[in-house]
Amino acid sequence: MFGLTDIPRLLMSALIILPIVMLIRESGYYLIATLLGSTYKKLTIGCGPVLFQRPTLEVRKYFFMYSWMDYDELRPDSKLWHGLIYASPILTMIFTAMILNALLGQGIIGENMFWDIFLFYLFFYVLFEAMPVYLPDGQPTNGRALFDLVWHGERSDFIKQDADTESEQMQHVTNDQGDTASGQTASTQAQQATMENMKRDQRERDDHTEPKTSGDLKRSYTNAQEETMQNRDRDQKERKDHARAK
Repeated sequence: MFGLTDIPRLLMSALIILPIVMLIRESGYYLIATLLGSTYKKLTIGCGPVLFQRPTLEVRKYFFMYSWMDYDELRPDSKLWHGLIYASPILTMIFTAMILNALLGQGIIGENMFWDIFLFYLFFYVLFEAMPVYLPDGQPTNGRALFDLVWHGERSDFIKQDADTESEQMQHVTNDQGDTASGQTASTQAQQATMENMKRDQRERDDHTEPKTSGDLKRSYTNAQEETMQNRDRDQKERKDHARAK
C-alpha cells in the first residue's frame, strides 16, 4: 500500500536515482564513441529549456525525464564494433550493477533503501534495452539492433528526421504496390511493419481529433507544449546541421 511515508522514496527515485542511471547508460555510448575516434560528443540529460551546458554536457530543466547522446557519425569497419555500439549501454549498466552488488555482498557499503532502488532501476533498464523489439516509431532497442546484426546480418540503424519532414510524410498513404512516399526507410521487414503501423495509428488519431468540419484547422497546442516542440525541432536541426558539416 502506498502511503505518505513512501513519497520521499518516490521523489528520491525520480529526481536522484533515475538521472544517475540514465547518465550511466549514456556513458556507454560516450566510451565507445571515444574509442572510435569521435571528436564531437555531447551528453544531454533531461528535456525542456537548458539549465546549463558544458562542451560535452547539457542539463535541462526536466533532468529526470529523458537523456540522449550526440556524437559524430561513426563508420566502424566490422560488425564487432557495430555490436559494441549497440551493446555499450547494456554493458555499462550490467558492469555497474555487478560492482555495486559485490560491494553490498562483501559489506563494504551498507545495505539501505537507496541502493536497493538503484539496483532495481539498473536491471530494469538492462531488461528494457535487451528486449529485441522496435519502438512505435520504428526505432530499434539496442537488443533488437544486436539481434538484427547477428541473426540477419543487417543494421537496423534509425535516424529521426526533422519534424516538418515527418509531418509532411504522414500525409502520404501507402499505395497498392506497397511503395511509400515517406523518405524514411527501414532495414528489416519487421521494422518496416512497425513504422507503417505507427503511421496508420497517427492518421487515425488525426482523423479523430481533427475532423474536417470547417476549412480552418485550429491550433491545439498549449504554450508549454509549443515551447517543448520548438526545443525538439531546434535539437533535430542542430544534429542535422552537424551531420551535413561532416
